[in-house]
Amino acid sequence: MAAQQQTRTPAMPKGPMRGRGMPVPKGAIKKGTLSRLLKTVVKYYKWQMIVVFFCILFSSVGGLVSSVYMQQLVDSVITPALAAGGMTSELYGVLTGLIVMMVTVYALVIISTFAYTRIMATVTQGMLYHFREDMFAKMQTLPIKYFDTHAHGDIMSTYTNDTDAARQLIGQSLPTLFSSSLTLLVSIGIMLTYSFWLSIVVAVATFAMTFVVKKIGGNSAKYMVAQQHSLAKEEGFVEEMMKGQKVVKVFTHEEQAKKDFDVLNEQLLKDSTRAHGFGNILGPILGNIGNFAYVLIAIVGGSLFALSVPNYGFSNLGMLFRGETEVIGIGIIIAFLGISRNFTQTVNQLSQQVSMIAMGLAGASRMFTLMDEQPEFDEGYVTLVNAKRGDGGELVEAEERTGLWAWKHFHKADGTTTYTELKGDIVMDMVDFCYVEGKQVLTDVSLYARPGQKIAFVGATGAGKTTITNLINRFYDIADGKIRYDGININKIRKSDLRRSLGIVLQETNLFTGTVMDNIRYGRLDATNEECIEAAKLANAHDFISRLPDGYDTQLKNNGSNLSQGQRQLLAIARAAVADPPVMILDEATSSIDTRTEALVTDGMDKLMHGRTVFVIAHRLSTVRNSDAIMVLDHGHIIERGTHEQLLEQKGTYYQLYTGAFELE
Repeated sequence: MAAQQQTRTPAMPKGPMRGRGMPVPKGAIKKGTLSRLLKTVVKYYKWQMIVVFFCILFSSVGGLVSSVYMQQLVDSVITPALAAGGMTSELYGVLTGLIVMMVTVYALVIISTFAYTRIMATVTQGMLYHFREDMFAKMQTLPIKYFDTHAHGDIMSTYTNDTDAARQLIGQSLPTLFSSSLTLLVSIGIMLTYSFWLSIVVAVATFAMTFVVKKIGGNSAKYMVAQQHSLAKEEGFVEEMMKGQKVVKVFTHEEQAKKDFDVLNEQLLKDSTRAHGFGNILGPILGNIGNFAYVLIAIVGGSLFALSVPNYGFSNLGMLFRGETEVIGIGIIIAFLGISRNFTQTVNQLSQQVSMIAMGLAGASRMFTLMDEQPEFDEGYVTLVNAKRGDGGELVEAEERTGLWAWKHFHKADGTTTYTELKGDIVMDMVDFCYVEGKQVLTDVSLYARPGQKIAFVGATGAGKTTITNLINRFYDIADGKIRYDGININKIRKSDLRRSLGIVLQETNLFTGTVMDNIRYGRLDATNEECIEAAKLANAHDFISRLPDGYDTQLKNNGSNLSQGQRQLLAIARAAVADPPVMILDEATSSIDTRTEALVTDGMDKLMHGRTVFVIAHRLSTVRNSDAIMVLDHGHIIERGTHEQLLEQKGTYYQLYTGAFELE
């Protein structure tokens, strides 16, 4: 009998942290997010992106052709025609050639634009599919601790808002960024080819626009990132309120819930208003700078032409070294006006993407953060297999389901493989555990459960009852000590096989969208309808299922909200029964069931527990009276152990709980 020991820090709450979630920092976007995003896109759509690259390249360059042809039209056709007093056959030939070339180029631009927009539509939707698939696959590998420490609504926001922001970045912002960058580079090249003087005017305007984009666009991007985080926190709160609406109504918490929501909504409003406010004023400011540059180019170009100032560009750079001069032509001025207009509009268009790029990168960063979470570590190598008895009575691995299970243990030292029958013998030896370092939850806990025994845990909330069962199935790993399952350290057992050997019925029942039969079969996917029905009968759930509108084919939604709490619990017990595990864990399994239903459930559980090792956690002491051993926990210590009669004779804590001198908190 364990002696009572000193009090320790209470255990953490056993359920998920359902508050507003862990504080989400409005921090910077993770370094390398853009390059990783591009690599991910190329990973799935390499050839499509190569085609898109060349299509955008051609459409961007082709978009500037009109200004070049305008210069050729003025200087090669219109000006000579005015000088000659009319169009000549030679000029008609030049004009026809220019028109054919322009039509051809624009036709190819249209085809290129159509092609890359169609391809990007496929790529963006496909990336949504891959992002969500990768995140969900990763989520299945994460430990329970991750879901206990992150708001569920915040995680959902990653699947919705963040993936959509990343989609817009891939499908709209990045192509625009690439196209605009090419357009700017080509425009700069053409302008420098035509005139250094007019290029200086554009450079001054560009400097002014860059300054504005840095100041205003930077603020817009910063608040776009903040908006993404605020939106996630608000959605987390809404998800929490939807799940807890009954509690809100019961305690008339509506007004306080509205106030709490208003705080989050006002923060989202503030971040969104700032983000879009800066973004909305950016366009008009850049547009006016572009208009000013357009007028200034016209004035400077006209002055250069009127004053016959020598004009130099890359096209006539040789004349500068030869000491020759050339006056700027009308065609160059007209072309320059068109190019400068295109240039400033492109800068404006590019600036409008700053906030969208920031929001998309913020969303991608949050997605990658989820994908980069450390998966549940599993160093186990002992596996669970179907077994049968050989001719000599030894265990032999079987392909078919035999009802006999064995631990398959490969020994690296000598290369041999041994089989140990799964009996359900569980021993905890001097186990220490804490959820948070420095806050001890279990201290020197030792217990054993022999095959077929029913072990009960009682004690106040936070005493460590559920924590013990969480350690048995390795939802969390112990800090010190040993847990052995049929003589095998559970650290050596593969987690999926360990959990397959355990059946768990939780206090909080989770039913999934689907039929009643589907929910029972969730315990073992290869179970037949007959086996599911037998499991329901064992749990005493068959009668109420038969009275449902469609019996076992009745559709359940919203976590089985069309069933009573007791009926939902009976289905959970049936689900555990169909799994037919050698070890059962019943965590407050009857706490939400009325007395009459409890009698049915208790009868069903007695049948279910026959021949199995069972751990029972219960506040109702009447449900643990027939246990082989009852352990009383207090602040992470086992202070009493014995049968119901033995503990009553001791007249200790259990006696006081049972007689009502103490009450479980």
